[in-house]
Amino acid sequence: MPDSQIRRVHVVDSHTGGEPTRVVIEGGPDLGRGTMAERRCLFRDQFDEFRSAVVNEPRGSDVIVGALLCEPVDPSNAAGVLFFNNIGALWMCGHGTIGLGVTLGHLGRIKAGTHRLETAVGLVTFDYDGANRVSLENVPSYRFAHDVSVDVEGLGTVTGDIAWGGNWFFLVDTQHINNAQYSEFATRSDRNGHPVAFGIADVNRLTNLTQRIRQGLQSQGITGADGGEIDHIELFGPAGSPENHSRNFVLCPGGAYDRSPCGTGTSAKLACLFADGKLKPGQVWRQESILGSVFEGSVRLEGESLIPRVTGTAFVNAEATLLLNPSDPFQMGIRG
Repeated sequence: MPDSQIRRVHVVDSHTGGEPTRVVIEGGPDLGRGTMAERRCLFRDQFDEFRSAVVNEPRGSDVIVGALLCEPVDPSNAAGVLFFNNIGALWMCGHGTIGLGVTLGHLGRIKAGTHRLETAVGLVTFDYDGANRVSLENVPSYRFAHDVSVDVEGLGTVTGDIAWGGNWFFLVDTQHINNAQYSEFATRSDRNGHPVAFGIADVNRLTNLTQRIRQGLQSQGITGADGGEIDHIELFGPAGSPENHSRNFVLCPGGAYDRSPCGTGTSAKLACLFADGKLKPGQVWRQESILGSVFEGSVRLEGESLIPRVTGTAFVNAEATLLLNPSDPFQMGIRG
């Protein structure tokens, strides 16, 4: 195969609290000059093979979230970005935004300070500390519905909240799962009576549980606003550290679980806490992931809108060139 026929895609990999992000720096498709929402539609409809080539096996995995770096509509903004994963285009990604901020700093494209980023759900702002820490001011978030009951096969009725944090979430406190197989996640303790958080050893059971909940939502037609698909399921239980408030497990679209505390999921959680009167503007909520990594979250009011702020750390761990060889039967990834 002549070298000139091999397509090269330059990427930078990072992880945010353990959750990987792959930023496409060069070699992506030309999506024109429309808004990020318009470009997302074009990317979804015409360039799904490219998405698969970047994040699916054999170059990627079910866990990697891709971020296609785009020229912003407004040149005063730091960048435009489209997020995607192993099954399709995403609307927004909080951990990915934190990873992108650190990646842009690593590349010398931004310096410490406040920057604006164009996304498919609108303009977001982030503060970059010049090293590895980013504070994201996400899109307005809100609780759409409270104490929603869903019939789950093998579990009975599970109650949770529906909230928007840049993606649609169904949030469930493990205390509200009345099933002996899973209720221990909220009640188990050590010999001294201290709560024991769920962890990596529980991933298979937590995945099975959240998949059942998502299937129940879909089969019963339970959605977010305007029929928006609830494609993220978020469970909460006791924190592993007394410094933190709770630990979560987030099932993402495609069936992988979030290694980080999930930026959009934390935003949705903050919206629910605020709606319940349990979080005041400026008050810090420390959210653990299944790995024990932590995001710090708070909210502020802008008119009638609730603006979440999520802070986390990311580390660049690779710079690479992906080779898309037309002779390779899996040039565009292994697609399920």
